[in-house]
Amino acid sequence: MLDWLPEAIRPEITSDILTQALFETIYMVAWSLLFSALLGVVLGVILVVTRPGHIMENRLIYNLINPVINVLRSIPFIILLVAIIPITRFFVGTAYGTTAAIVPLVFYAGPYIARLIENSLLEIEPGIIEAADSMGASKWQIIFKFLVPEAMGSLILSMTTATIGLLGATAMAGAIGAGGIGEVAISYGYNRFDDGTMFITVLLLIIMVQGLQTIGNIASKKVRRR
Repeated sequence: MLDWLPEAIRPEITSDILTQALFETIYMVAWSLLFSALLGVVLGVILVVTRPGHIMENRLIYNLINPVINVLRSIPFIILLVAIIPITRFFVGTAYGTTAAIVPLVFYAGPYIARLIENSLLEIEPGIIEAADSMGASKWQIIFKFLVPEAMGSLILSMTTATIGLLGATAMAGAIGAGGIGEVAISYGYNRFDDGTMFITVLLLIIMVQGLQTIGNIASKKVRRR
């Protein structure tokens, strides 16, 4: 399948290995995005509504969650992979492999998404909240019928950014045997000095990033027009 590539950049690995690596990467990104999005959205909304002066002001909760997110975000992913090995083993029974990589990916992306959600929600004009309150909307109605819908375009772009970040993180996870495109690039491209494999893996990542960003931009524009 890769015979069409010029000899100078033709990888030594087979198309089956690349296909398997691609599916492993998609598997890691999909599941880690699902869990980290659930965690990040909840934390992001809590950060906004409990901050001083907001609709559910609660300094205790805000001052508890805010520094925890800052701490997790300050740890480089490659260190986080190793640091939470006991937690990874607790959840999946092993610290090695594609499924095991999902746990540190969630710990890495969850706080990041929370900050993105927080920034998106804070962009909303305070007048919208005041108008909703004057109409008699409850606090939960303000959140889910005013705040979230109003910020949807920005939220889509935020999730797109998070997904691309996860894609890059899966490549780093390949350094410790998590599988995916990252492991192929390191095991075959770097360790075996195979320039062709490095080229094709980088090309695949570029295509995936461009595709994700394009989809996110289109979806955001459609939402904003409504």
